[in-house]
Amino acid sequence: MSINRREWLARLAAGGAGLLIPARRTAAAPRPVPQAAPAPAPTPENCPLALKDFQPRSMLHVAEHKVERARFPVIDIHTHLGWAKGEEVSFLATPAQILPVMDRKNVRTMVNLTGGSGAGLALSIRTFEGAAPGRFLTFTEPSWHRIAQPGYSQWQADEVERAKKAGAKGLKVLKTLGLFLRENGTTGPLVKIDDRRFDPMWDACGRLGLPVAIHVSDPEAFFTPIDRFNERYDELGNHPDWSFHDRDFPSNAELLAARNRMFARHPKTQFIVLHVGNNAENLAFVSENLDRFPNTAVELGARIGELGRQPRTARRFIEKYQDRVLFGTDAVPPPDGENYPQQVFKDELYEIYYRFLETEDEYFDYAPAVVPPQGRWRIYGLGLPEAILKKVYHDNAARILGLTT
Repeated sequence: MSINRREWLARLAAGGAGLLIPARRTAAAPRPVPQAAPAPAPTPENCPLALKDFQPRSMLHVAEHKVERARFPVIDIHTHLGWAKGEEVSFLATPAQILPVMDRKNVRTMVNLTGGSGAGLALSIRTFEGAAPGRFLTFTEPSWHRIAQPGYSQWQADEVERAKKAGAKGLKVLKTLGLFLRENGTTGPLVKIDDRRFDPMWDACGRLGLPVAIHVSDPEAFFTPIDRFNERYDELGNHPDWSFHDRDFPSNAELLAARNRMFARHPKTQFIVLHVGNNAENLAFVSENLDRFPNTAVELGARIGELGRQPRTARRFIEKYQDRVLFGTDAVPPPDGENYPQQVFKDELYEIYYRFLETEDEYFDYAPAVVPPQGRWRIYGLGLPEAILKKVYHDNAARILGLTT
C-alpha cells in the first residue's frame, strides 16, 4: 500500500500510526455507502489566473509605521500643477484644492515645474504664487516649437532672462528633448540632447542663477522588448506607447552619454537631474556622474520603487551625497494623476515617501495602488537620521533655489 506524506499526517492526527494498516473487516461490518468524489481543489492547472488579476497578500508579520507628517518642513521640488502647450497652460487643480493636503503633510513649498512660457508662465505664477505667496514656485519651459526658426538659439537664451524677470525660479526640460523633439517638429530625425543650438540657453541659466531640472531617458526596461523577461511587463502592457524599443530612438546609454557631454560643456550651470539622475536602477553609475559633475544634484520623484528594493545601497548613496539629494514626488493632481498611481497627488503619496525615508519598515507598497504600477515588488524603508532628513526634505532645495532657510 502506498500513501503520501499528507495522508500519513492526516491519519496520525485521526488516531495514530496504526491506522495506516487496514483493519480486518468482520461479517457484521456494514458495507460503506459510496460517496461522490469531491470536486478538485482549485490549482494553477485547472483554474488559470491572469496576471492582471493576481493580487497577493503578504503573510509577513512585521512592524508598520504610518508617517502622516514629515519630520521637517518639505520642499517638493518636482510637481506638475498644469500642462503647457506653447504659451497656453491648463491647470490640473486650484490652490484651494492643493493647500489642505500640503498643510496636513507638512509640505511648505511645491515647485510647479511645468509652468509654461511667456503669457502662460505669467498666468501660472499669478494663479498659484499670487494665491499663496511662499507656498508655490514656478519653473519655465523652453519653446521647442521655435527650434527651426532663424535666430532661435539667442532668442531662447533671451527668453530665459525674460522668464526670470517674470518670476520663474528655474527651467524645466522634459524628455521631449532626446525622445520626441524632431527637426521638423514631429517629423525628421530626433534632435540630440547635446545639440549646440541649446548652448546659449544653458549658459543663460548659469549666468542668471536659474537651476535646470532635466529629465532625459526613462527606466532601462522601457528600452527592452515587452516580453516575459521585462520586469515592467504590467506597466508597459498598460502603456505600450511608453516603450522606446525597436524604433529610431536612441538607447538609454546613448541618451545619458549625450546628456553628460552637455553637462561637461556647462560647468557653471546648476542641473537638478530628475528621477535619481535618470538611472535609479544603477546607483553606481549615478554616483560616477555626481563625482564627475559637481554642478549636478538629483531628486527622488517617482523612483522610490527603485530605491526601496535596494535599501542598503540606496541608504549608502544618500548618506554619501546627502548635500545633493532633493525631495520630489513628480506629483500630478487627480483625476489626471490617477493614470500614474505612483505619483498621484494625495495624502497617501506623501505618507509612503515619508515612511520610506523615516522608518525601517519592511516590504510595503511604493504607491497607493492595488497592483504595483511600475513592477511587481515592494520596498523597504531607509530610516535616515534627522540631520540627513532635514537636508533632503528642505535645506538642499532651499540652497539651490536661493531661498532663505
